[in-house]
Amino acid sequence: MTLDDLDRALVHALHIDGRVPFNQVAAVLGTSAQTVARRYRKLRAGGVLRVVGMTDARRLGQVEWFLRLRCTPDAALAVARALARRPDTSWVQLTSGGTEIACVIRAPGQQAPEALLLQQLPRTPRIVSVSAHCLLRSFVGGPVGWHGRANVLTKAQIDQLTPVLDPAPSEVDTHGDEGLLTALQQDGRATFAELAATTGLSEPTVRRRVGQLRGSGTLYLDIDLDATALGYHAEAVLWLSVRPARLVGVAQALARHPEVALVAITTGPANLLAKAVCRDVDALYTYLTERVGTIEAIEHLETAPVISTLKRAATAATLTQQTADAVRGRPRLPGHAG
Repeated sequence: MTLDDLDRALVHALHIDGRVPFNQVAAVLGTSAQTVARRYRKLRAGGVLRVVGMTDARRLGQVEWFLRLRCTPDAALAVARALARRPDTSWVQLTSGGTEIACVIRAPGQQAPEALLLQQLPRTPRIVSVSAHCLLRSFVGGPVGWHGRANVLTKAQIDQLTPVLDPAPSEVDTHGDEGLLTALQQDGRATFAELAATTGLSEPTVRRRVGQLRGSGTLYLDIDLDATALGYHAEAVLWLSVRPARLVGVAQALARHPEVALVAITTGPANLLAKAVCRDVDALYTYLTERVGTIEAIEHLETAPVISTLKRAATAATLTQQTADAVRGRPRLPGHAG
Protein backbone atom coordinates (compact mmCIF):
# COMPACT_ATOMS: atom_id res chain seq x y z
CA MET A 1 0.00 0.00 0.00
CA THR A 2 1.32 3.41 -0.98
CA LEU A 3 0.18 6.70 0.51
CA ASP A 4 -1.23 9.66 -1.40
CA ASP A 5 -1.01 13.30 -0.32
CA LEU A 6 -4.02 13.08 2.00
CA ASP A 7 -2.67 9.93 3.66
CA ARG A 8 0.69 11.61 4.22
CA ALA A 9 -1.00 14.67 5.69
CA LEU A 10 -2.94 12.39 8.05
CA VAL A 11 0.31 10.68 9.10
CA HIS A 12 1.83 14.09 9.83
CA ALA A 13 -1.23 15.14 11.85
CA LEU A 14 -1.07 11.97 13.95
CA HIS A 15 2.66 12.48 14.39
CA ILE A 16 1.83 15.82 16.02
CA ASP A 17 -0.98 14.44 18.19
CA GLY A 18 -1.95 10.80 18.02
CA ARG A 19 -5.30 11.43 19.72
CA VAL A 20 -6.31 14.52 17.75
CA PRO A 21 -10.05 14.35 16.83
CA PHE A 22 -10.65 13.53 13.19
CA ASN A 23 -13.00 16.49 12.79
CA GLN A 24 -10.12 18.78 13.81
CA VAL A 25 -7.81 17.08 11.29
CA ALA A 26 -10.48 17.43 8.62
CA ALA A 27 -10.90 21.15 9.30
CA VAL A 28 -7.16 21.71 8.99
CA LEU A 29 -6.83 19.61 5.82
CA GLY A 30 -9.97 20.94 4.17
CA THR A 31 -11.83 17.65 3.90
CA SER A 32 -14.56 15.80 5.82
CA ALA A 33 -14.20 13.97 9.12
CA GLN A 34 -15.71 10.86 7.49
CA THR A 35 -12.97 10.88 4.85
CA VAL A 36 -10.21 11.23 7.45
CA ALA A 37 -11.68 8.44 9.61
CA ARG A 38 -12.08 6.18 6.59
CA ARG A 39 -8.46 6.74 5.53
CA TYR A 40 -7.19 5.94 9.01
CA ARG A 41 -9.27 2.75 9.25
CA LYS A 42 -7.97 1.60 5.87
CA LEU A 43 -4.34 2.22 6.81
CA ARG A 44 -4.77 0.57 10.20
CA ALA A 45 -6.55 -2.48 8.76
CA GLY A 46 -3.76 -2.84 6.20
CA GLY A 47 -1.09 -2.92 8.92
CA VAL A 48 0.49 0.26 7.56
CA LEU A 49 -0.31 2.73 10.32
CA ARG A 50 -1.27 2.48 13.95
CA VAL A 51 -1.28 4.95 16.83
CA VAL A 52 0.14 3.44 20.02
CA GLY A 53 0.46 4.80 23.53
CA MET A 54 4.02 4.38 24.80
CA THR A 55 5.62 5.15 28.14
CA ASP A 56 8.85 6.98 28.85
CA ALA A 57 11.12 4.28 30.26
CA ARG A 58 13.13 6.57 32.53
CA ARG A 59 10.02 7.95 34.21
CA LEU A 60 9.06 4.38 35.11
CA GLY A 61 12.49 3.55 36.52
CA GLN A 62 13.39 1.44 33.51
CA VAL A 63 16.44 1.39 31.27
CA GLU A 64 16.38 0.74 27.52
CA TRP A 65 19.01 -1.52 26.04
CA PHE A 66 19.88 -2.12 22.41
CA LEU A 67 20.76 -5.78 21.96
CA ARG A 68 22.76 -7.52 19.26
CA LEU A 69 22.41 -11.27 19.05
CA ARG A 70 24.54 -13.15 16.56
CA CYS A 71 23.11 -16.50 15.52
CA THR A 72 23.74 -19.23 13.02
CA PRO A 73 21.56 -18.65 9.95
CA ASP A 74 19.23 -21.58 10.69
CA ALA A 75 18.36 -20.20 14.16
CA ALA A 76 18.02 -16.46 13.56
CA LEU A 77 14.38 -16.44 12.47
CA ALA A 78 13.13 -18.59 15.37
CA VAL A 79 15.01 -16.49 17.94
CA ALA A 80 13.80 -13.24 16.38
CA ARG A 81 10.20 -14.44 16.50
CA ALA A 82 10.60 -15.40 20.15
CA LEU A 83 11.88 -11.90 20.89
CA ALA A 84 9.01 -10.30 18.99
CA ARG A 85 6.48 -12.11 21.19
CA ARG A 86 7.91 -10.58 24.35
CA PRO A 87 6.01 -7.55 25.72
CA ASP A 88 9.23 -5.77 26.73
CA THR A 89 10.80 -5.66 23.25
CA SER A 90 10.45 -3.28 20.33
CA TRP A 91 12.05 -2.95 16.92
CA VAL A 92 13.04 -6.58 16.49
CA GLN A 93 14.93 -6.71 13.22
CA LEU A 94 17.08 -9.14 11.27
CA THR A 95 20.28 -7.54 9.99
CA SER A 96 23.57 -8.43 8.35
CA GLY A 97 22.27 -11.06 5.97
CA GLY A 98 20.05 -12.69 8.58
CA THR A 99 22.77 -13.76 11.01
CA GLU A 100 22.26 -10.94 13.49
CA ILE A 101 19.21 -9.76 15.44
CA ALA A 102 18.87 -6.21 16.71
CA CYS A 103 16.21 -5.20 19.18
CA VAL A 104 15.39 -2.78 21.99
CA ILE A 105 14.43 -4.21 25.37
CA ARG A 106 13.30 -2.51 28.57
CA ALA A 107 14.49 -3.75 31.93
CA PRO A 108 14.32 -2.50 35.51
CA GLY A 109 17.23 -0.17 36.15
CA GLN A 110 19.05 -2.60 38.43
CA GLN A 111 18.85 -5.65 36.15
CA ALA A 112 21.14 -6.60 33.27
CA PRO A 113 19.21 -7.61 30.16
CA GLU A 114 21.56 -10.43 29.13
CA ALA A 115 20.53 -12.49 32.17
CA LEU A 116 16.84 -11.86 31.53
CA LEU A 117 17.13 -12.82 27.89
CA LEU A 118 19.22 -15.93 28.31
CA GLN A 119 16.67 -17.33 30.76
CA GLN A 120 13.81 -17.02 28.30
CA LEU A 121 15.23 -17.35 24.81
CA PRO A 122 15.09 -20.71 23.01
CA ARG A 123 17.83 -22.85 24.51
CA THR A 124 20.11 -23.40 21.55
CA PRO A 125 23.87 -23.32 21.04
CA ARG A 126 23.18 -21.56 17.77
CA ILE A 127 23.13 -18.20 19.58
CA VAL A 128 26.77 -17.30 19.09
CA SER A 129 26.95 -14.07 21.11
CA VAL A 130 24.81 -11.50 22.92
CA SER A 131 25.89 -7.92 23.56
CA ALA A 132 23.85 -5.24 25.31
CA HIS A 133 24.29 -1.50 24.90
CA CYS A 134 22.58 0.87 27.33
CA LEU A 135 20.81 3.79 25.64
CA LEU A 136 22.20 6.63 27.73
CA ARG A 137 20.56 9.54 25.93
CA SER A 138 18.23 9.56 22.91
CA PHE A 139 18.07 12.46 20.46
CA VAL A 140 15.60 10.89 18.00
CA GLY A 141 13.38 7.94 18.82
CA GLY A 142 10.92 7.34 21.63
CA PRO A 143 9.15 10.57 22.64
CA VAL A 144 11.07 12.42 19.89
CA GLY A 145 9.57 10.84 16.79
CA TRP A 146 11.23 10.43 13.42
CA HIS A 147 10.49 13.69 11.62
CA GLY A 148 11.37 12.20 8.24
CA ARG A 149 7.93 10.59 8.12
CA ALA A 150 6.18 13.91 8.78
CA ASN A 151 7.01 16.78 6.45
CA VAL A 152 3.75 17.63 4.67
CA LEU A 153 1.86 20.22 6.72
CA THR A 154 2.59 23.92 6.88
CA LYS A 155 3.65 25.66 10.07
CA ALA A 156 0.17 27.16 10.44
CA GLN A 157 -1.40 23.70 10.15
CA ILE A 158 1.07 22.27 12.64
CA ASP A 159 0.22 25.01 15.11
CA GLN A 160 -3.50 24.23 14.77
CA LEU A 161 -2.90 20.54 15.52
CA THR A 162 -0.35 20.88 18.33
CA PRO A 163 -2.03 19.77 21.58
CA VAL A 164 -2.15 21.95 24.67
CA LEU A 165 -1.60 19.59 27.60
CA ASP A 166 -2.28 20.51 31.18
CA PRO A 167 1.02 20.53 33.10
CA ALA A 168 1.48 17.72 35.60
CA PRO A 169 4.26 16.75 38.02
CA SER A 170 7.19 15.15 36.20
CA GLU A 171 6.99 12.14 38.52
CA VAL A 172 3.62 10.42 38.40
CA ASP A 173 2.83 7.22 40.32
CA THR A 174 1.58 4.75 37.71
CA HIS A 175 0.58 2.09 40.22
CA GLY A 176 -2.84 0.88 39.14
CA ASP A 177 -2.47 2.23 35.59
CA GLU A 178 -1.27 -1.04 34.08
CA GLY A 179 -4.58 -1.90 32.42
CA LEU A 180 -4.99 1.60 31.04
CA LEU A 181 -1.45 1.75 29.64
CA THR A 182 -1.80 -1.72 28.10
CA ALA A 183 -5.04 -0.72 26.39
CA LEU A 184 -3.44 2.45 25.01
CA GLN A 185 -0.47 0.50 23.72
CA GLN A 186 -2.87 -1.68 21.77
CA ASP A 187 -4.78 1.33 20.42
CA GLY A 188 -3.61 4.83 21.20
CA ARG A 189 -6.82 6.24 19.70
CA ALA A 190 -9.24 4.18 21.82
CA THR A 191 -12.05 6.42 23.01
CA PHE A 192 -12.41 7.30 26.67
CA ALA A 193 -15.61 5.22 26.73
CA GLU A 194 -13.72 2.20 25.34
CA LEU A 195 -10.89 2.68 27.83
CA ALA A 196 -13.40 2.94 30.68
CA ALA A 197 -15.06 -0.31 29.60
CA THR A 198 -11.67 -2.05 29.36
CA THR A 199 -10.33 -0.86 32.72
CA GLY A 200 -13.53 -0.76 34.77
CA LEU A 201 -12.93 2.90 35.64
CA SER A 202 -15.38 5.70 35.04
CA GLU A 203 -15.05 7.72 31.85
CA PRO A 204 -14.24 10.99 33.68
CA THR A 205 -11.54 9.16 35.67
CA VAL A 206 -10.00 7.75 32.50
CA ARG A 207 -10.09 11.13 30.79
CA ARG A 208 -8.41 12.81 33.76
CA ARG A 209 -5.80 10.08 34.13
CA VAL A 210 -4.80 10.08 30.46
CA GLY A 211 -4.41 13.86 30.67
CA GLN A 212 -2.19 13.57 33.73
CA LEU A 213 -0.01 10.87 32.20
CA ARG A 214 0.44 12.86 28.99
CA GLY A 215 1.01 16.13 30.84
CA SER A 216 3.80 14.59 32.93
CA GLY A 217 5.49 13.07 29.87
CA THR A 218 5.01 9.55 31.24
CA LEU A 219 2.69 8.68 28.34
CA TYR A 220 3.31 9.74 24.76
CA LEU A 221 1.62 8.85 21.49
CA ASP A 222 3.72 7.27 18.77
CA ILE A 223 3.03 6.14 15.21
CA ASP A 224 3.71 2.51 14.42
CA LEU A 225 4.34 2.97 10.69
CA ASP A 226 5.51 0.72 7.87
CA ALA A 227 8.14 2.94 6.26
CA THR A 228 7.84 1.15 2.91
CA ALA A 229 4.43 2.80 2.49
CA LEU A 230 6.27 6.13 2.40
CA GLY A 231 8.64 4.80 -0.24
CA TYR A 232 11.57 3.94 2.06
CA HIS A 233 13.01 0.54 1.17
CA ALA A 234 16.57 0.65 2.54
CA GLU A 235 17.28 0.71 6.27
CA ALA A 236 20.50 0.20 8.18
CA VAL A 237 21.73 0.24 11.76
CA LEU A 238 24.81 2.42 12.15
CA TRP A 239 27.35 1.90 14.92
CA LEU A 240 29.63 4.91 15.22
CA SER A 241 32.72 5.60 17.29
CA VAL A 242 33.04 9.32 17.97
CA ARG A 243 35.58 11.33 19.91
CA PRO A 244 34.01 11.95 23.34
CA ALA A 245 34.42 15.72 23.16
CA ARG A 246 32.39 15.79 19.94
CA LEU A 247 29.84 13.11 20.85
CA VAL A 248 26.86 15.35 21.67
CA GLY A 249 27.52 17.60 18.68
CA VAL A 250 27.58 14.64 16.28
CA ALA A 251 24.41 13.21 17.82
CA GLN A 252 22.64 16.55 17.38
CA ALA A 253 23.84 16.82 13.79
CA LEU A 254 22.55 13.35 12.92
CA ALA A 255 19.24 14.11 14.65
CA ARG A 256 18.65 16.90 12.12
CA HIS A 257 18.98 14.53 9.17
CA PRO A 258 15.58 13.45 7.78
CA GLU A 259 17.07 10.03 7.00
CA VAL A 260 17.67 9.27 10.68
CA ALA A 261 14.90 7.54 12.67
CA LEU A 262 16.98 6.88 15.81
CA VAL A 263 20.01 8.52 17.40
CA ALA A 264 21.27 7.55 20.84
CA ILE A 265 24.48 7.72 22.82
CA THR A 266 25.23 4.24 24.10
CA THR A 267 27.66 2.20 26.13
CA GLY A 268 30.01 -0.22 24.44
CA PRO A 269 32.82 -0.10 21.86
CA ALA A 270 30.69 2.12 19.61
CA ASN A 271 29.39 5.09 21.57
CA LEU A 272 26.73 6.31 19.13
CA LEU A 273 23.87 4.36 17.56
CA ALA A 274 21.72 5.48 14.63
CA LYS A 275 19.16 4.06 12.23
CA ALA A 276 19.14 5.36 8.68
CA VAL A 277 16.00 5.00 6.54
CA CYS A 278 16.41 5.77 2.83
CA ARG A 279 14.52 5.41 -0.44
CA ASP A 280 16.77 2.69 -1.83
CA VAL A 281 20.29 1.30 -1.66
CA ASP A 282 21.67 4.09 -3.87
CA ALA A 283 20.18 6.71 -1.54
CA LEU A 284 21.69 4.90 1.45
CA TYR A 285 25.09 4.93 -0.26
CA THR A 286 24.76 8.66 -0.92
CA TYR A 287 23.73 9.35 2.65
CA LEU A 288 26.64 7.40 4.12
CA THR A 289 29.28 8.86 1.84
CA GLU A 290 28.10 12.45 1.42
CA ARG A 291 26.43 13.15 4.78
CA VAL A 292 27.78 10.82 7.45
CA GLY A 293 31.21 10.46 5.86
CA THR A 294 31.88 14.19 6.00
CA ILE A 295 31.57 14.39 9.80
CA GLU A 296 35.23 14.51 10.84
CA ALA A 297 34.68 13.51 14.47
CA ILE A 298 33.50 10.02 13.45
CA GLU A 299 36.46 7.69 13.79
CA HIS A 300 34.79 4.41 12.86
CA LEU A 301 31.50 3.38 11.25
CA GLU A 302 29.92 -0.06 11.08
CA THR A 303 26.83 -0.52 8.93
CA ALA A 304 24.35 -3.39 9.38
CA PRO A 305 21.65 -3.46 6.68
CA VAL A 306 18.15 -4.39 7.92
CA ILE A 307 16.66 -7.23 5.89
CA SER A 308 13.41 -7.70 7.81
CA THR A 309 11.43 -6.13 10.65
CA LEU A 310 9.52 -8.56 12.83
CA LYS A 311 8.28 -5.99 15.34
CA ARG A 312 8.04 -2.23 15.24
CA ALA A 313 7.24 0.06 18.19
CA ALA A 314 4.52 -2.20 19.58
CA THR A 315 3.23 -4.26 16.67
CA ALA A 316 4.48 -7.61 15.45
CA ALA A 317 4.95 -7.30 11.71
CA THR A 318 3.91 -9.93 9.18
CA LEU A 319 6.93 -11.70 7.75
CA THR A 320 6.38 -12.69 4.13
CA GLN A 321 7.17 -16.23 3.03
CA GLN A 322 9.72 -14.88 0.59
CA THR A 323 11.59 -13.10 3.38
CA ALA A 324 11.36 -16.13 5.66
CA ASP A 325 12.81 -18.34 2.94
CA ALA A 326 15.61 -15.86 2.32
CA VAL A 327 16.50 -15.77 6.02
CA ARG A 328 16.64 -19.55 6.15
CA GLY A 329 18.86 -19.60 3.09
CA ARG A 330 16.26 -21.38 0.93
CA PRO A 331 15.68 -19.51 -2.36
CA ARG A 332 12.07 -19.09 -3.37
CA LEU A 333 11.42 -19.92 -7.01
CA PRO A 334 8.95 -17.90 -9.10
CA GLY A 335 5.55 -19.52 -9.06
CA HIS A 336 6.43 -21.82 -6.14
CA ALA A 337 3.46 -22.13 -3.79
CA GLY A 338 5.52 -23.10 -0.77
